[in-house]
This record gives sequence, C-alpha cells and structure tokens, in this order.
Amino acid sequence: MTNKTFVTKPADIQHQWWIVDAEGQTLGRLASKIAPILRGKHKPIYSPHLDTGDYIVVINVDKIKVTGNRLDEKSYYHHSGYPGGIKSITLRNQLERFPERALESAVRGMLPDGPLGRHMLMKLKAYAGSEHPHGAQNPQKLEI
Repeated sequence: MTNKTFVTKPADIQHQWWIVDAEGQTLGRLASKIAPILRGKHKPIYSPHLDTGDYIVVINVDKIKVTGNRLDEKSYYHHSGYPGGIKSITLRNQLERFPERALESAVRGMLPDGPLGRHMLMKLKAYAGSEHPHGAQNPQKLEI
C-alpha cells in the first residue's frame, strides 16, 4: 500500500476574515504575526506556491507603538522616477500622515517577492480608526 501526497488545489482553498485591534501593539511584532496568516501557514493545506491565506482587517493602526528611537531614526524612501526625485519620510511623520502605510510596509517585507506576495498583501485591510467597511464579511476577532 502506498501513501498519497496531498496536493492543494485552488478549489480546496477557503479564505476566512479576521479582525485585529492594533491599539498598544508593537509595529514589528504585530506584522510578524499577521504575515504568516496572510500566507496561510496556519492552515494544514498550506502550499508555498498558492495563496491559501486569510483576509485580515486591522483597526486602530494610528495607536500602534514602536520601541527605541525608531520614530525619528527610521525612514521610508520612495522615488518619483525623475533624476534627483528621491523622497524620504520619518516613521513619526508617516504615522501622523498615513498610519496604514507603516504597517503595510512592515508586512510587505515579510511576504514573498513577486506577484504572489503582492496578491497576499491585497488581503490586508488597515484602517486608522476603529471603523471599517467589512462588517458584511463577519470578521472574527483574532487575539495577538
């Protein structure tokens, strides 16, 4: 008698919705808990070449914490595409203006590069306040 290897097929995948309250959470530690759930590593049907992960709604991102001197020392860079067009913004300014982008950037670094990682990142929904438009999906509370 031979054993058969289980191969995950796209029809086997079911995505669940989770909600996470980021108030008082540390940025990097929260991102390191969210990234495996977006990838689907918590499921027995995990397969590295398929998106088996779940959707995550993160609320209160504006109340996230960071440790040490990162608020003033950590910088985010982007380029306009023109010569001399590099821009930088500190984490303190990023959290004041666009708090969702800081969490998305942290989670993006923990996901695979390429089209699969970009698809996984689209399942992360981050909001600065406690309100979100995903009530119809009935997200379940995820304790982190």
